[in-house]
Amino acid sequence: MRLIDKLKSFERQYVFLRWATGAEYGKLNYVGDDYVEFSVIDVDNMEYRETTIINSSLILEVIFGGADISRIVAEISSMLNNEENVN
Repeated sequence: MRLIDKLKSFERQYVFLRWATGAEYGKLNYVGDDYVEFSVIDVDNMEYRETTIINSSLILEVIFGGADISRIVAEISSMLNNEENVN
């Protein structure tokens, strides 16, 4: 199985992604055969900083779980609950 095939099952998930020129926490928006669309999260304020298009062949490492990913998911989830209560 190729890495890109495995990544397709994790679309719309929060991950840590390392590629040839960078490494960031964020959300996999789209995974295609030729590129990955990745929204980078600023871990200080939990807001999306930018969306990056990365050539699939440049991806070196992807971390799907762990304490840091769980913290990001929990903080974003709590922000969504707070926004619902305000509205």
